[in-house]
Amino acid sequence: MIPEITAPVALLDERGRLNRAAVGWTRTPLHDTSGVARRRGWRPPVAWGRNKRWEYWAVITPTHVVALVVSSIDYAAVHGIFCLDRRTGAQIAHDAIGVLGGSARLPGSLGGGPARGRTRAVRTEVEETPDGTRLRAEGARVSLDVVVPRPADHEAMGVVVPWSDRLVQYTVKDVGRTAYGRLIVDGEEVAVSEADSWAVHDHGRGRWPYDIAWNWGAGGGRVDGRVIGVQLGARWTAGTGSTENALYVDGRLTKIHHELDWRYTPGDWLAAWEVRGEGVELTFTPEHLRRAVTDLTVFFSKTHQVFGTWAGRVRDADGAWVEVREVYGFAEDVHNRW
Repeated sequence: MIPEITAPVALLDERGRLNRAAVGWTRTPLHDTSGVARRRGWRPPVAWGRNKRWEYWAVITPTHVVALVVSSIDYAAVHGIFCLDRRTGAQIAHDAIGVLGGSARLPGSLGGGPARGRTRAVRTEVEETPDGTRLRAEGARVSLDVVVPRPADHEAMGVVVPWSDRLVQYTVKDVGRTAYGRLIVDGEEVAVSEADSWAVHDHGRGRWPYDIAWNWGAGGGRVDGRVIGVQLGARWTAGTGSTENALYVDGRLTKIHHELDWRYTPGDWLAAWEVRGEGVELTFTPEHLRRAVTDLTVFFSKTHQVFGTWAGRVRDADGAWVEVREVYGFAEDVHNRW
């Protein structure tokens, strides 16, 4: 079991290798990741081509899901806006890939400044403020300007996943935060109300293996007056000693340290997904499927992402079962060569 870290720490050492003292998890962002993709004089960054940095946000309303990503993978910048109409199943995707990373601006560490993606097709911006996060995105058919408040006592899980001293990932997974603002889809304004809209954040900084696959699932909502958030992952963390599994109840985090068993049928993506493990009994019921494939030879990505509801139960830090009922979110199966 990896330890909980409670003081600031650098992810990498002076050589640009993993700082073993950084391996652990946090309730609030404490890791300095500015060493990832940092140039040293005239030389390219350590492990050039393996450095991956991104900000991904999804906002879920009763009628729509909208997501934005701004990212750099050294040799390319990958940006996108995705919008799902939950009422009809209609989907819109604005995607842009830039050569090298010039179209992406990403802070070295979470909270270190705004993240921006600038291309002709997609414009995205993520800006941390003292009270929350502002998300802005602009595409041909989708426009977003949303604020995600951050309650003073809200916890967000950060975790370091070490494959080796050279390859390592730091991720922050933040769920169970409300959202409000404006979403415009094909000229129609969509209500984004704090009463029933939720946000999911995936912050990533690290150096990845070239060929890797993962599962990720998340969601947030209210159950019996409590704010419930689920955060689940699999495959990419196997064998590292770290996991990204957690339960959130009214902003309080319960870290789930063991790997979970994901059961679903590739090809029959809209059938039920089961996630089981010690203290975790969850079923995901899909409603909509998103398929996305990018094949640029050196960069390949295949995603099957389903949207729907989580139900079941999870044990909290006190050992009590917490009911999860009709918590809307997503689950995905992804394979990347990058």
